[in-house]
Order: sequence, then C-alpha cells, then structure tokens
Amino acid sequence: MNHATIIGVGLGAVLMSSLVGTPLAVADTQVKPASISWQRCPEYSDDELRSRGLKEEQFAKFRQLLGRTQCGTLLVPLDYSAPSGAQITIALTRLKATDQKRRIGSLAFNPGGPGGSGYLMPIELVTKGVPLDERYDLIGFDPRGVGRSTKTACTLNPGRTRPGPVTEEQARMLYDDTAAKNRACAQSNPAFLGQLTAANVARDIDRIRAALSEPKISFYGISWGTWLGTLLRSLHGDKVHRMWLDSVAPPERGRDHAAELRARAADRGFRRMAAWIAERDDTYGLGTSRKQVVSTLTAMRKSFDAEPLTFTDPGITVDGGGIAQAAGRSSASWPDVAQAFKELVDAKGPAAPPAVRRVFGGGSSGGGSDRTANLAYICNEDSGSRAFGPAWKAYQQNLERYPVTGRSGTYVPPCAGWPLPVDETPLKRGGGSLMLSGHRYETLAPYEGTLAMHEAIGGTLVSIDDDVHGSAARVAGCITKIVSYFETGRRTSTCPGSPLPS
Repeated sequence: MNHATIIGVGLGAVLMSSLVGTPLAVADTQVKPASISWQRCPEYSDDELRSRGLKEEQFAKFRQLLGRTQCGTLLVPLDYSAPSGAQITIALTRLKATDQKRRIGSLAFNPGGPGGSGYLMPIELVTKGVPLDERYDLIGFDPRGVGRSTKTACTLNPGRTRPGPVTEEQARMLYDDTAAKNRACAQSNPAFLGQLTAANVARDIDRIRAALSEPKISFYGISWGTWLGTLLRSLHGDKVHRMWLDSVAPPERGRDHAAELRARAADRGFRRMAAWIAERDDTYGLGTSRKQVVSTLTAMRKSFDAEPLTFTDPGITVDGGGIAQAAGRSSASWPDVAQAFKELVDAKGPAAPPAVRRVFGGGSSGGGSDRTANLAYICNEDSGSRAFGPAWKAYQQNLERYPVTGRSGTYVPPCAGWPLPVDETPLKRGGGSLMLSGHRYETLAPYEGTLAMHEAIGGTLVSIDDDVHGSAARVAGCITKIVSYFETGRRTSTCPGSPLPS
C-alpha cells in the first residue's frame, strides 16, 4: 500500500504519518494555480468488476470506456481557512465527451455514503446505460478521506447486543463502547478528520472546476451527494451550471430528526409491503388483508425476539431485529422477504430454508463507503443530541408506535463521544439550474426531506412514484429525462420509478 502525507507549503513537513492513499508531491514555496497531474488509469480484474455490481456482458463496455478515461490527482488545501498551508490529494477521473464540437462542459458525480467512492461512477453509469458522455466530460472523484484520495483509518469494530430484545442495560453498554471508540478515532488524527465536511468537498469540487479551466461545472448527486450538491450551490452558486439531486437529504442536519423521518417512512413502507403480500395470500399465506399481514408479522417479530432461532447451517440467528430489518426493505426485495417470512412460520433448523438464507444471510456486493470517512462526515455535521437518554426514549417510543419496523431503529446515537466541532455552513438560494427528485415511499431519504429541501433552496421538484433509493439513473424513462435536462436544460416534474414486483 502506498503512503500519502499532508504537505505544508513552504516547509514540506510531514504533518500526519498515519495517512494512507495516493502519494503527494512536495509543494513549492509559492502558491501556484492548481493543476491536475494526469496519469494512466489502473486496471480492474473481472472479480473487481463483479464486486462493483457489473455483469459479465458489461465488462467489455467498461474497459472500452476506461480506455477513454484519464485518471489524475489534484492538490487542495487541507484547511480552506489556511489555503497556503497543508495540502492533500484528491483523486479524479475524466471521461471525455465523444462529441467535442458540441461539448457543453464538465459534469461531476457523487454516489453518497458519505464516504462513497465516485472515482469510477461516470464509467459505471455509462456502462449501465446512462449516455451522458456525448456532450459532457464526465468527472469522477474520491472525496477527501475516501478511496484513492488522501485518507486515514480508525479501528471501528461495532459492538453488538446479544439476540433478542434490547435492554436498557445492554443499550447503555453499547453506547459507552461507541463513545469510547468514536473519541479514540477522532483523537487519532483530529487535524485531518476535522476537515472531512461536505462544505470542504464542495470547495474541492470548485478547485477541480478551476483546474479543468471550466467557467462553470454541472453536478449529479445521490443521497449524501445531494447534501454535497446543495453546499456546492450555496458556496459557489455562480460557478454551477446544471444540477440534479436524487433521493434528497433534508436541510436539517440533526441525525435525530433524520431518524424520526426514517422511522415513519419505514413503517409506511412496511404497510405497503403488507398490502402487497395480502394480495398474494395464495402464495405466502400470511393474511388476506393488510391488517392481517401486519398482525401476523407483529406477532412474528415478538416471537422471534422472545425465542431467537439459530440455523447452524450456514450460521444465522434470526431475532426480532432481523424481522424488523427485513420488513423495512424496498419493494425490489418483497418477493424474497415474503417467502422468507413464510418459511419462518414453521422453520426449525438446523439448515436455513433458501429464502431465509438470502434475506438474513448477510453479505453485500459493491464498493460501499469508507467507514472512517463515513463516521467523520456524519459527525462533523451532526447538530443533534449525542446523549444516551433521548436516543433510548425515542427508540422506546418508535417501538410502541411501529411494533414491527421500530425494532430496527437506532438506540445509540452514531456520533456518541465524537469530540470535534460541528460545521454549520448555511444553505443559500441561487446558483445554476436545479432539479430535486424525491421518491414518495422511500425510507433512506424520505420524501418529506425532499419537500423540505425544495422549500429551503428552491429548484424544480421531481416526484418519483417508488421506494427505491437513487433509482432515477436506473429507470429508462427517467434516464431519458436526466440526459435531456443536462443537454438542453429542459425540466420535468415527474419521472417514472421502479415498478412493483409482480
């Protein structure tokens, strides 16, 4: 693994030896205009492409696009209040427009997380059928603290409670463990971790724009990437051309507020699932009405908390928390989830039934998020309570209000013990053209958050009739509207969503 350092301009001093990532060049004694160091792009094995969710028939297209892509690094200030001080590296890619004569500009991407890598996002989107590379140079990048950019790492092994209902004593022990690990993480590298904020990433994007010699830059962001987009527009609105934000984060930055929105949305989604299951009682046998299915699964959640069931093959324990998490899944998973619930009615073990294996077996594919960066970005902007009492009280209230999905709610604030200051960069109206797409039934980014953000910063509201996080760039009819917007500026108020399973 290569080792990256933070460079003090004029001193060349290594300030943090614990950083890992892309090597940095020593800066000159005078601050010069930023320039990108372009180099050959890395190669990716078939296994790496599979891990990123690509199908084998897409490998050739991915590699053909990779052959057209430039990879580079850019030095940016660690702390923008001291722009001539320590510098860090941002890793980026550029997939050049195929029609250079009609080229509009550059379009940057962020997949969310926070802590998600956007380095390959342009190539992956085009590979999967989002043809934005005709008239735009597409810019992928790893935010500071992520992937190939300058980063650091903490040991963050999350504590766990034993299967079954969570007691206050267990929750307090987990809280204390979380707070201790968060403090140790923040104190391991405060000068760097304290600068992991969406506002600083927005400033980094503007540095990328300047290094590309673009008067303005366009942006497409998903999930946390929508918060990043709003700050880019707030800080550098005069440098933004067109922006589309999908699965929009709410303007309030307290995690307790977001948790409340998600708890309500999870129950709403579960009741939609229950109605869908009831329409297929001949298949699943869990009830002929939504009310009956809700009653069946409420009883199942309580039963599996009282007596968790362990399948020694392949080593799965299902308790009420597992039932709650499955009940909160989006519609794409409903057939598997409903079949797993059916199998659990009479399951005994030791071997887990097929759908139970798929739903409760764990494991995931894809790039995921950098865990240390994820924690720092969240906690450096979390203005909510970090105390145990309010979180435990909210958990108990949600469990009473939402007896199935409430069981999967958080009872420990994720930022307990995090000691670094909270960034409170205000949102502003103004800037370039803006589209905000919200999903009416989504849980991760509830529709209410999109409405609140629209009220706060304006733009055009796009309503999508599904529950799938970030589906706008995955549904053909919506892809067409996204491409049309970026190429022509043409706005829309609706987009087709992912259909319900049959």
